[in-house]
Amino acid sequence: MKTSVEAFILFVGKITKRSLTALLILTSFAFFCSQAAVAQPTNASDPQNIILNVGSPPFKGDKNAKLTLIEFADYQCPFCGRHFRETEPQIQRDYVKTGKVKFIFWDFPLKSHKDAFKAAETARCARDQGKYWEMHDRLFTNQESLSLQDLSRHARAIGLDPRSFQLCLDDGKHEAEIRKDMDKAIEVGVKITPTFFLGVAEPNNPEIKVQKQITGAKPYTDFKEAINSLLGVQR
Repeated sequence: MKTSVEAFILFVGKITKRSLTALLILTSFAFFCSQAAVAQPTNASDPQNIILNVGSPPFKGDKNAKLTLIEFADYQCPFCGRHFRETEPQIQRDYVKTGKVKFIFWDFPLKSHKDAFKAAETARCARDQGKYWEMHDRLFTNQESLSLQDLSRHARAIGLDPRSFQLCLDDGKHEAEIRKDMDKAIEVGVKITPTFFLGVAEPNNPEIKVQKQITGAKPYTDFKEAINSLLGVQR
């Protein structure tokens, strides 16, 4: 009988020890999540002294729009893909197509994404044939298909001249331009994709003084708040 009681006490002790260990793990995890939530910015920040010379890249919207929204992104980045699918259509609908915002896309292919750089070159080779945005959209729609073979297939699908496209891609015609975009991104502190800069544009001036910065695939409401604040829209 004594042996049975001792065994039972030992069994209960093991259960209690395991329960306490599990409780400590869950408590630590909850604390970590709460700290991460605090550290993650939820709204646009107000950067200081960032000026971007946008030059004359492809853009969407009215060239004389009051605001310019610049996105630094990577075609293979899943968060960029999520922004493209979920948030960008709303921005295009409410601000770009209505002439309030000019949208510019700048390449920032991450080293961790092996197909991203060639995908960026692909979009620029498509630009040479007047189909930049068609390729831009197709690459984001097909993020899982960005091998060299896939890129050639995408070019045929949107009606590019295959020979001219392949020469452009094989020769690395736009590699230097993309590296310039990457240098600009690093210069202004871009660390993750997507990162957005929003500024007020002036007529005949390629330089944009950045007023708002949005980092990450944030919800549409963050963009709406930032844009409306610069447009002077009352809530």
